[in-house]
Amino acid sequence: MAVKRAVLLTGASGYVAAQLLGQFRRDYDLRLVDVKDVDRNGQPVPGVVVTDLADPDRARYQHLFGGVDTVVHLGYRHPGKQAWGGDVPPIDRFDSEFANVQMAQNVYRCAYDAGVRRVVMASSNHAADWYEHNLIHTRKLETVSPADLPLSDNFYGWAKASYELLGFVYACGAFGRKLEVVQVRIGAPRDVSGKHYEGALAEQHVGPDGSGLANFKRDLGAYISERDLCQLLRLGIETPNIENEHGVPWLVVYGISDNTRAFWSLESARRLLGYRPEDDAEVKYADDVRRLLTGPDASASGGRLGTGGPRPRP
Repeated sequence: MAVKRAVLLTGASGYVAAQLLGQFRRDYDLRLVDVKDVDRNGQPVPGVVVTDLADPDRARYQHLFGGVDTVVHLGYRHPGKQAWGGDVPPIDRFDSEFANVQMAQNVYRCAYDAGVRRVVMASSNHAADWYEHNLIHTRKLETVSPADLPLSDNFYGWAKASYELLGFVYACGAFGRKLEVVQVRIGAPRDVSGKHYEGALAEQHVGPDGSGLANFKRDLGAYISERDLCQLLRLGIETPNIENEHGVPWLVVYGISDNTRAFWSLESARRLLGYRPEDDAEVKYADDVRRLLTGPDASASGGRLGTGGPRPRP
């Protein structure tokens, strides 16, 4: 019987981890770490070691990285009710996001010191928020590529971009060996059915003047299904060679399904990881798309983005 690859999963009690644990428990020798051992519903998550990876004293948890092949870092400290919303004004979120950058540094350093082969880091689409908010939704740009300079207009996205650039320092070999690093800019790993977009919205991706239906269109492009997320992160762990043309094992990929309305490029994920997403939000939520966007009684135009306002009648 083949020996299973040892994988350390941080943020193991969180929402994204819950979508991975079923498959990952079968495929890998998992070590689970989080600041709590219950999920968002208060249910125990078996096997979680309660540890604060933001603690500057790395000696308290360095041992957890010993003998590990790959670290999948999903850990995150929320500054408020939401990463980009909640009670904390956006301009006051630097300190809490800086703590997340420090946690990423602790993970990289512990992985490097322990001889870990690869870190798969949960970055976010928000690392390039500026393009989306200012160019994509105004139709001045069609697609954002992982090769574009990461530019964000908020501290959450800035922190994710910082994870990416920090990972390059460890991957380039400046300290001796090259720590392999895969950055996954996760899109919308959640239910994006139309019921979420017909009333008041908890978050606005298309700006303060955007409508719920405009956000529905946006999230149809950003959606990633559970099985596509599992596939992408599994490939991030297992793909043998992720080196770029300069020999640096550092890779940024977008994490979305094969969505008809996609506005982020999957080129690097397809070419370097062999990612073949199986789902499309346009198909999964076809009834909602027809009811809200494309059907005869829809109140918004059915295009990719747009404002979501009333469409002209013949």
